[in-house]
Order: sequence, then structure tokens, then C-alpha cells
Amino acid sequence: MAKTIMFQGTSSNVGKSILATAMCRIFARQGYRTAPFKAQNMALNSYVTKAGDEIGRAQVAQAEAAKEEPIVQMNPVLLKPTGNQSSQVVLMGKPVGTLSAKEYHTQYSLSALDKVKDSLSYLNRHFDRIVIEGAGSPAEVNLKANDIVNMRVAKLLQAPVMLVADIDRGGAIASVVGTLELLDPEERDLVKGIIINKFRGDRTLLQPAVDFIEEKTGKKVVGVIPAIENLDIDEEDSVALEAKRGISRKELTIAVIQTPKISNFTDFDALAYEPDVFVRYIQEGDSLGHPDLIVLPGSKNTLADLQYLKDTGLFDDILALHKEGVPVLGICGGYQMLGSHLYDPHHTESDLSEVDGFGLLPTDTTMLDKKQTHQVTFSVDKLAFLNMDYSGNHLDGYEIHMGDTESFAKADSCFTILSRSSQTMHLSDGFVSPDKTVMGTYIHGFLDNDGIRRSLLNQLRIRKGLEPLEEVFHYAAHKEEAYNRLADVVEHELDMKYIESVLTEANI
Repeated sequence: MAKTIMFQGTSSNVGKSILATAMCRIFARQGYRTAPFKAQNMALNSYVTKAGDEIGRAQVAQAEAAKEEPIVQMNPVLLKPTGNQSSQVVLMGKPVGTLSAKEYHTQYSLSALDKVKDSLSYLNRHFDRIVIEGAGSPAEVNLKANDIVNMRVAKLLQAPVMLVADIDRGGAIASVVGTLELLDPEERDLVKGIIINKFRGDRTLLQPAVDFIEEKTGKKVVGVIPAIENLDIDEEDSVALEAKRGISRKELTIAVIQTPKISNFTDFDALAYEPDVFVRYIQEGDSLGHPDLIVLPGSKNTLADLQYLKDTGLFDDILALHKEGVPVLGICGGYQMLGSHLYDPHHTESDLSEVDGFGLLPTDTTMLDKKQTHQVTFSVDKLAFLNMDYSGNHLDGYEIHMGDTESFAKADSCFTILSRSSQTMHLSDGFVSPDKTVMGTYIHGFLDNDGIRRSLLNQLRIRKGLEPLEEVFHYAAHKEEAYNRLADVVEHELDMKYIESVLTEANI
């Protein structure tokens, strides 16, 4: 039977996910097999497990911190917003339909509870510890009756809860007291500690507030976590992109078009950590300037995001810059947009049956009624994009897409898929335009592979008259350092002896 601990928050974005990630690494370093868990996640940033199941990216980061392979039981319910207050519901890694917020909360959520219980039972049998993350606030009285991610899970496991408050946004004391007041007595008893997160300044000046919280609530303040700059850990959703906008004086600028339904923006994290690269996220009203590369990212609703680009003028701006020689890269939904036409015969994404794309690749895409989700290994033999001439073998990535893209004219493929969900195969992926300035691929995460990423950047440097960089940035090692740095700070600031005592008492 695994020991469990749960992080709930006084609101969204208080740092539950990051603290859960830290605890996963702390327990892993102590020698415990540790599993992260979030019953229900709402995010467009997703990932595909080795078994081909789609889960939220936050639990993947937590699994990496725990040094465990991500599995679907770590996130049995994933909600992917599609627009108009609706979300695609992904249950145990597979899409089961699209529901409005009202339909989901009033008619469906409790029906998923059995899968939540099954997942927890599996984790209990296979791990020593489970680090559970809540969602939003447990005190949302309008959602509480059908909630399957906060106190219902805590009560199910009798898991000790750490209530997290973000002091950086203000009102932390009131949010802690108010949240506890709105909980039922049984729920309040499960809260074993308060964590004040994102503190800046002199810790001694906060002591009167800590004393007040403990006296008022009868709950121990287990720790005050300082604001940690530049965490370099995968973010859960696109709200994090607001901190990544702006200007930079780095040698290369890559413009990522931030559409309303952008998904899997972690595709560009490795680029952003490169010493010579500034990744700039572009929204409506932003000037594209003259970047060294334009990237069209993945999208949960490709047709809607393509229409957004046309409505905002970004579509024409991208075409104009390409005519001036700026190369364009499309990944997944962005790849689909780069072709001549997108067909949606099943009306998977919209009421339209056909939409014109950029026409930068000699391809057409047909939306299917079944999603492809696979981890893949792939090879590349002299990638033609920008005359990179890069070759590599047994590289890693993943696919999440509803469309099938075919070329109607001769064009070089990008990659050769060697395996999908551990099944050996030999399939071509993606295309490069005849003039070698446009590339599209379905493979997410291909830029996480250090060699291909540096080869691309060096080609951009050469085009700009800069010398290539010989030193290769190692992304996986960088992430390991980030997990350890986060764990070091959190372990130092939390009362770990108290947490261990709470874990022992709760699991007797």
C-alpha cells in the first residue's frame, strides 16, 4: 500500500503542479518508487505514453522528476478545450467525445470516477508513494457535487492534504482562511498543513502572518517557498506563455505563432534554452518583425486556428515574410495549415467541409474521425530543410493528430518512422518544399533531440552570416539539473520531518 500526499490550492496557478513535481523528485532521491497522480487535468499541453495513451504534460514532468515512465494511470481524465465552452474528453488516454462544460460537470464527470479509482488501485500496487495534485480550488461550491479531482480523491484515500497559497498575487492569508472555512469538517481535518508559495523578500517580515494563520486555522504552516526564477520545467498550459513574450538581443529569433488553441508548446522549450536563441510568441496585434524562422505549432482545432490567422492578418504577414526569404516550420496542426487544402468530411473540427491553407507545401490534409496517438522512433537521412543535410537514427518523438496529409506533387519527406507504439514499421513523415524553405511534420518533440536542433540552428546562423556553434546543448541533462534544483529548494524550505510524520500517521 503506497503512502500518499496531496497538494491542493486556494486557486488555480498557485504552484500545486510545481510543488508536486518537487516532491516527486525528493521522494525519488530518497529511494521510493513514486508516482504522480491527477485525476482530471484540463490542458492542451499533452503527451503520448509508450502504450499510445494521451495524458497531461504536467504529469509527464512529474513522472520524469520521479524517474518513472509516464503511464495513463497517472492522469486518467484529460480535458482538452476545443472552444465554445466545450472540451474533448480523453478517458484513460483515448478520446470519448466532446462535451460542453455543463454536460461534463453535471452528466459525465462522476461516471469517470470508476476509472479514477482503478488508476489509484493500480498505482497503490506498483509504487511506494503517490504524489497527488488537485485542480483549481477544493472550495468551488458550484462544482463540488461533481468534483472528482480534489477532496473526493483525498477522502477516498484519506490522503493528507497540503493547502498551497500564492502570496505573490496577494490575498494569501484570506484565501487560506476562506478556503478552510468553506470545507466540510471531514475535509478540513484532512488538511494537515499550509504552504505559502512564491514568497519574495525578507522571511522574518512574514512571521506575523504565519503566526496568524496557525492561530486562526489550527493548521501548521509547513513551509514558505521562495519565488524560484527560471525553473525551466514544462508548464501545464498556455497561460505560462505570457511570461515568454517580449524582446531579446540574442543572435537568432524564432517566432512561434500563438494561436488560441495552441497545443504542445513544450515542443519549443529546448529551443528557448539554447544560448543563441530567443523564442518569441506572437499573438494578434503583435508585429512579426523579421525573425529568422517562423513556426506554426500544433493546434487542438486546426481549422479554427487557421481562420484566426486569416482574420487577424497574421496569415498574410507570414506569407509576405516567406516571400522575403524567412523559412517556415509547421508541426502537426501547423503542418496541416501549410498545405493547399484542409478537408473535414466528418466535421470533426468545424461546420466547414473544406478550407484553403497557406499553399506553401504541395499537400492536402483530410481530417479523420479517429485520433492517432503514438510514441515514435524515427530516423532522418540528409534532411533537406534549409539544406541542413542532417542525418540521425533512432530519434524520439510522438504523434497526436486527427488528420492524414498527402502530397500531390514531388516533395522530399522529412523523417522515416521506425516504430509506433513499439510496433516496428517503415513510414515516411512530413514534407519539405521544393525550394527547401518550408517544412512540415507530425512528429512532436523532434526538436528535443540535441543534434537535429543544433543542426537547424546552425543553418539559420549560416543564413544570417554567423559562425555555427560547435558546442551542443544537452536538453535532457538540463532538465535533470532543473528537477534537482527545484527539489533542493523545496526540501530545504519544507518541514520534511513533519511531512514524514503526517505520511506515517495517515497510513497506519
